[in-house]
Amino acid sequence: MTVAKMIAPHLPYLRRYARALTGSQNSGDAYVRATLEALLEEKSQLTAAASPKIALYKAFHAIWSSSVAEHDHDEATLAKMTPDMRLQALPPRDREALLLTAVEGFSIEDAGDILGLEPAKVQGAIIEAQTAIEAQLATNVLIIEDEPIIALDLEALVKDLGHDVVGVAATRDEAVALAKSSRPGLVLADVRLADGSSGIDAATDILGAFDVPVIFITAYPERLLSGERPEPAYLITKPFLAETVKATIGQALFFHGVKR
Repeated sequence: MTVAKMIAPHLPYLRRYARALTGSQNSGDAYVRATLEALLEEKSQLTAAASPKIALYKAFHAIWSSSVAEHDHDEATLAKMTPDMRLQALPPRDREALLLTAVEGFSIEDAGDILGLEPAKVQGAIIEAQTAIEAQLATNVLIIEDEPIIALDLEALVKDLGHDVVGVAATRDEAVALAKSSRPGLVLADVRLADGSSGIDAATDILGAFDVPVIFITAYPERLLSGERPEPAYLITKPFLAETVKATIGQALFFHGVKR
C-alpha cells in the first residue's frame, strides 16, 4: 500500500486535531502540511508502524512540540492573572492529552505512545486540563438542534460543565433571533435542520452580528474537512460522546478567550 493510501483516511481527523490545538484553520493546516512533507521524506515511519494513524499523529507531534513552549507559573503568579491569562498559561501537553483521548478517540495507552508519556501521566494531564478549563470558562450557550432528544442531551452536558443554556433553536430564523436577543458566549449548531435550513447559515448570520465561538455538529465531518473552502475550526461527529462535547467546548472557549 502506498503512503498516500495509508494516510488518506486519517487526514481529515488530523486536520481537525491540528486546528483544535492551534485555534486556526490556516495554522493547523500548515502543521499538517509540514507533517506530510516529513513523512514523504521518511516513508519508513509509516510502513514500519503497526498503526498508520498513530504513526501519523506521532509525526505531527514531532513537529508541533518543537515549536510550542511550556511555561511554568507559581501559585502567586497564577493568582494575579486574569482568566484569559491563566488559560494561556495552561500547559499544551494537558490540552493535547485531552484532545487525543476525548476528541480523536485514542486510548490512554495510544495517546501516551503519541506523546511519549506513561499512561498515568496522560491521565493526569487530562484531569488537569479539564479542571482548569471548566473552572475558568463558564458562559451562556445557544443550542441549534432540531432533534429534541439530542437537544436535551446537549443541554444536560452544557449545564454539567457549569454553563447556562439561553435557548434551543430548531431553525435558522429561530437561532438568529435567539442569538441577537441573548448574545450567547458559545453556539452549538447542528449542520442540517429539519425545515431544510442550515446551521452553517445560521452561524454565519450570527457571526455577522457579533463575535462568538461556534461548534458544529454533523454526522459527516469529512464533508466539511475537504480543504476546498474555509472550514469550521470545531466539529463534533454524530453520534457524539459526552467527553467529546466537553473537550471541544473547552477548546473553543479557550482559544476564543486567547484571541480576545
